[in-house]
Amino acid sequence: MPVLHATKALTPEGWKSDVRVTIEKGDIAAVEIGAAAQGGDERHAIMAPAPANLHSHAFQRAMAGLVEVRGKDADTFWTWRETMYRFALRMSPEDVEAVAAQLYVEMLEAGFAAVGEFHYLHHAPDGSPYAEPAEMATRILSAARRVGIGMTLLPVFYAHSTFGGAPPRPEQRRFINTLDSFSRLVDDCRALIKADEGEMIGIAPHSLRAATPSELGELISLARDGPVHIHAAEQIKEVDDSVASLGARPVRWLLDHAGVDENWCLIHATHMDEGETGDLARSGAVAGLCPVTEANLGDGIFNGAEYARAKGRFGVGTDSNVSIGVAMELRQLEYAQRLRERARNVLSSAEASSGRTLLDAVWLGGAQALRRNSGKLAPGALADILTFDADHPTLTGKVDDQVLDAWIFSIGNSLVDCVWSGGLKVVIGGRHVFRDEIAERFKKTMNELR
Repeated sequence: MPVLHATKALTPEGWKSDVRVTIEKGDIAAVEIGAAAQGGDERHAIMAPAPANLHSHAFQRAMAGLVEVRGKDADTFWTWRETMYRFALRMSPEDVEAVAAQLYVEMLEAGFAAVGEFHYLHHAPDGSPYAEPAEMATRILSAARRVGIGMTLLPVFYAHSTFGGAPPRPEQRRFINTLDSFSRLVDDCRALIKADEGEMIGIAPHSLRAATPSELGELISLARDGPVHIHAAEQIKEVDDSVASLGARPVRWLLDHAGVDENWCLIHATHMDEGETGDLARSGAVAGLCPVTEANLGDGIFNGAEYARAKGRFGVGTDSNVSIGVAMELRQLEYAQRLRERARNVLSSAEASSGRTLLDAVWLGGAQALRRNSGKLAPGALADILTFDADHPTLTGKVDDQVLDAWIFSIGNSLVDCVWSGGLKVVIGGRHVFRDEIAERFKKTMNELR
């Protein structure tokens, strides 16, 4: 049973001095406060929970830096999507595993201990199922296990090109399932999950564009007691098309017809009116915000100030994985609110630290969305833990919540020292233990893809 000792640690009761954390079988077995370090304890200066990344499309990491050239016409989410489709058609299972492993290394080094993989690249390039229909999911799980990141697998149902049950487009062929084939796929994925090692499975109807209302009703039952994630209201065009087809905005339709509750995570929810914002907050669901991707794609700005006033729950994800960082996502979230409101420290309450406020939210929201007992240094919780480099010059003179503010708004990834995921120490001195090996495979894959 490894024991960690921290000079300062953030517990559910706040910052405490001289904290001993005992890890047993991946969980936190005991937390002692005001306890001197003992022989054999692994000693650290500053310790906190490690958050979860609630939304990722792993294969898109291979596109980072390759779609930042403007075409002849206006560049939008929809033109970016065409490039993504073309890229997706080229990747083999081996490619996806190599890219996912590199991505998950970067997530761990950035301070994320777990990820929700919104997995929709299911089939062979010609659209036919692999001999093992869950081949691609197997590769995702293999990459996660290799690097030691916690995994909530979210197989995606995708059947239509847009609202009204429109037929899928040819370039979407690797994503497409019927209800029957998707049900079999979920069963296969469920058989792969190692629940006793902290892995989870849910389902992800891609969006109201890709799943009809009647299909959505049948899909929800496949989740059993797992989470349900869905893209909603990412783009204005999506909202307009939803009103035209369903007579309601996407979030409003889901709230009124889909039984949205604490099992749900609505990804993006960027474009909500006042009523939707308040009702989503009251539903107990999590808003899955992806601020860096939303900025990169020009999606718009989430109505964070109003949602925060309604005490809505949220977490963050890296989505298209154009760049990776806990601090990066939270900084973009808060700064977008500052630009929108023309004010500072928008998402925190009076006299509260913005960094602490944001992290408190994502520790809770990420754990809920991924159905992962994490986000706190407390007995019984998964040992998802990070420590900070107390010798970083920017931390000079800073204590407690000031450290979190410095991480989010100043230092970023380089402040992360060590990371444990489910009790497994995978990052030491800011480097993943398999960084070089994983990077070499990734570079080989990228050279072949290009």
